Amino acid sequence: MQNKIIIWLAACCLAVTGCMSMQDPYEKGLHTLTVQGVYPEGYQASAQATVTIENISSGVTYRIEEVSGGAVSTRLQSGIYRVMMHDQLGAHVFNGLQDRVVVESEDVSLSLPLTHSQTGTIVIKELYCGGCPKDPEEGTYQSDQYLILHNNDPLVQYLDGLCLATLSPYNSNAANHWRDAQGNLPEFLPLVQAVWKVGGTGNSFPLQPGEDAVICLRGAIDHTAQYPLSVNLNKPGYFVCYNPVYFANPIYHPAPGDQIREDHYLEVVIKTGKANAYTVSVNSPALVIFRPEGMDIHSYVLLPSSIRQEPGASDQMVVIPPDWVMDGLEVFNGASSDNHKRLPANVDAGYVSLIQTFKCRTLMRRTSEEESAARGYEVLQDTNNSSEDFYERQVQSLHN
Repeated sequence: MQNKIIIWLAACCLAVTGCMSMQDPYEKGLHTLTVQGVYPEGYQASAQATVTIENISSGVTYRIEEVSGGAVSTRLQSGIYRVMMHDQLGAHVFNGLQDRVVVESEDVSLSLPLTHSQTGTIVIKELYCGGCPKDPEEGTYQSDQYLILHNNDPLVQYLDGLCLATLSPYNSNAANHWRDAQGNLPEFLPLVQAVWKVGGTGNSFPLQPGEDAVICLRGAIDHTAQYPLSVNLNKPGYFVCYNPVYFANPIYHPAPGDQIREDHYLEVVIKTGKANAYTVSVNSPALVIFRPEGMDIHSYVLLPSSIRQEPGASDQMVVIPPDWVMDGLEVFNGASSDNHKRLPANVDAGYVSLIQTFKCRTLMRRTSEEESAARGYEVLQDTNNSSEDFYERQVQSLHN
């Protein structure tokens, strides 16, 4: 299991390359890493940028705050690092990530392009995918996965037409055939197995400011009736990914409970996989919610250019532009040190690790106490960087 150790450092000290030599007897084994954030044209760095440098092998993480001018230097032991930079001005968010930066035999200068995005209206509040014990029985249980969405905006938002999907590959430590020879992600997002859509006529499913919506990714039943450590997903207003024609496996997709309305069943827009149950990774999914722009999703998936074959495989997948995404969440397998990003920086510049599976753990977005007090409803933190926004919570929020 990989444990993360975070070391907080002052940017002003790090910028002076000689400041560590007075204290560190291993100075000769250190090399300077200089990071320069490159902002999109028309934008300038603030004095509040943050740089996070993670040693991929050890999990030790250095966090440098109040980076002025978008540049910082620090001394590091030889290793392979993941470098992230984040800056934010109001609703404007700037994120950059470079994976596998090798610091070995000499100093390294890294020019890090930052992508521009804006904070979302409907955002992901919680993803519970890791399952729970079957106590008092033996074994583990994973048919109770759910997603909670939240309206972060001061205006009423509508769930009607909202689409949901996960990315290829299913797991963060699996081989990603979509990357090019240099390790770069494609310009599109490959969606694995299926695309789901909330129904409605356009204003059927309003979400008030600060209000939540629960989407059951598997069974919309009371799972606690058999497994007390699970959750009750048979409640009025809940939505469910349920289509027995495409996904007929009753273990993962039992008929929804009596409190779930049929108009709350999500629609399968298209199925490209062969599984009889919709698969969301237990330990490391990458999930997006999105709305098509300029056309209906049903028309879009009929275009030949919308379906691509996975390189080196026979699987067909829907691909969408990142600009369509309202919110995304990248999850890394916390038991592995060989994780790979699937979401680009303009969707999610970071990741949250799920350290323990089948222990009732869940992934939860942090609340912005200051913004919540100012607006009078719950406002969730939204930097488009899951390393900042999410944490691993010890128990599902829906557990009674």
